Amino acid sequence: MKREDACAIYRALATEYAAGKEPRPFIHFENPFQSLILTILSAQTTDRAVNEIKETLFSRYPTPEALASAERQDLERILRRIGLYRTKAKNITSAAAAVAEEFGGRVPSTMEELLTIPGVGRKTANIVQNHAFGIHEGIAVDTHVTRVSRRLGLTDHTDADRIERDLMAIFPHECWKMINYLFILHGRSICKARNPACERCIIRARCRYFRETRGA
Repeated sequence: MKREDACAIYRALATEYAAGKEPRPFIHFENPFQSLILTILSAQTTDRAVNEIKETLFSRYPTPEALASAERQDLERILRRIGLYRTKAKNITSAAAAVAEEFGGRVPSTMEELLTIPGVGRKTANIVQNHAFGIHEGIAVDTHVTRVSRRLGLTDHTDADRIERDLMAIFPHECWKMINYLFILHGRSICKARNPACERCIIRARCRYFRETRGA
């Protein structure tokens, strides 16, 4: 796909989903530490489920030091309503310990440092950088971004890192801040995994999936 087509897609989605308003993070947080922990917890579960345990979790463990020393059974009890809660309890304890011990209790803002924290990959690091620090060093690639990007023809890859590189190559840097947000909203409302609503899609004329499956 040509950059001019990618930019036209971006403009159409931005007008549809974000015209005149600043995008609000799907996960509700109050500081970088909460952003980091909640983003780790959001893997393979809904943002709503994560937001629902936020108050209980951080009222008990408000700092990296407190969370790092949390009793595993108590932490698992708090996390029980979200998926893979035992593994996630271990992951966020390790992440909190790294923040406390390696970074003096302050979540780092650079990609290089974030990637040293247990349980943090590029997707999580991009989300924390974007939402907590206003840094747009890359594009967070989740299942919605993967699906929308592949259907549009922006990438042919399935690996998140390769998809991110393709998106960064075709979209200007000033678009990176919003790509994840716009593709998630479009993926949830129109470009669903099953039965995508192509007839209501505002970018179907530029979509490879629509051309190939609907004979357009």
